[in-house]
Amino acid sequence: MPRDIPGRNGKECDSVIAMKRGLLILGILLFLLGILALLHPSFDYHKREEVARIGPITATVEKPETAEIPVAATVALLVSGMVLVFLGARGK
Repeated sequence: MPRDIPGRNGKECDSVIAMKRGLLILGILLFLLGILALLHPSFDYHKREEVARIGPITATVEKPETAEIPVAATVALLVSGMVLVFLGARGK
């Protein structure tokens, strides 16, 4: 049977458990984002650019753009995700 520790109550223990669960979930999300960035390091999108404006009439052009995720950001996502998973899953 657990002994009562002075100055401790169930609410503090519940908040620690909730914080660890939050760290674990955040770590898993960051790690999965890192894996996604590893598998798909660049993505395409369309950017609208206004080329001419004559009174109330405007002419726009959609240009295809490519964005690349830096390798350092991918490594940071993977490492921070692993650290948070470790901290969230760790016992006392």
